[in-house]
Amino acid sequence: MAISRRSLLSLGLGLTTASFVRRLRARTPPGRAALTIRRAIDRGHANQGWLDTHHTFSFADYYDPNNMGFRALRVINEDRIKADSGFPMHPHRDMEIITYVMEGALTHKDSLGNGGVIVPGEVQRMSAGTGIRHSELNASLSESVHLLQIWLLPERTGYAPSYEQRPIAARSNDFRLIASPDGAHKSVTIGQNCRVFAATLAKGDGASFVLRPGRHVWLQVARGLVTVNGELLEGGDAAHGSVPGAIEIASDEASEVLLFELA
Repeated sequence: MAISRRSLLSLGLGLTTASFVRRLRARTPPGRAALTIRRAIDRGHANQGWLDTHHTFSFADYYDPNNMGFRALRVINEDRIKADSGFPMHPHRDMEIITYVMEGALTHKDSLGNGGVIVPGEVQRMSAGTGIRHSELNASLSESVHLLQIWLLPERTGYAPSYEQRPIAARSNDFRLIASPDGAHKSVTIGQNCRVFAATLAKGDGASFVLRPGRHVWLQVARGLVTVNGELLEGGDAAHGSVPGAIEIASDEASEVLLFELA
């Protein structure tokens, strides 16, 4: 009986995490970045009825001392918010917050007077600074919204809060810069030495990235099924590393991938 490539992910192949990582690194061809895999199934999970959420790093009631963040990357929450529901007004401070919507529409309002609706193909950045309050509500009365909320620690504290929302430039078969310290290529500006890229891939598409010396990478599969340096990853899976080299991605089905290049 044939076993699908996706089914192999759930088998585990009887490997411990340490032995799995060793084998993965041993298989990494010369010139490619060595990556460590974090599977979606290992994330924290909470379902509050109106909110079904998975936490890549420790968050709220989910605590894992081995997964408190990666470099300045502190939170990647995959949220599904039911229709006519959402987060009421609540405070933040000293955090760079990026919202990336895959499906549906999210309404934002904040204490600075900003308001808008975030949909797929856009990126929102909120720098909490000395303090800001905001709400995030599903804009639909009938459809759920599926998004990633990302928090980065800022390089400095005590700055004024601010907000920014931009469309993501369409580009097939490649990564697009969506957040950066200098707002390059019409990306949103964040107060951290980090560049965030997004790739939306059709089946059979590919994308590549070269990790430079002294930099670190976290790759998050937002949805779909991709092969990263020979390793099959599905939605919610991640790969990270600090060894310079190439990262080659091939899409096995329609997929979205975010890549964080960090100091």
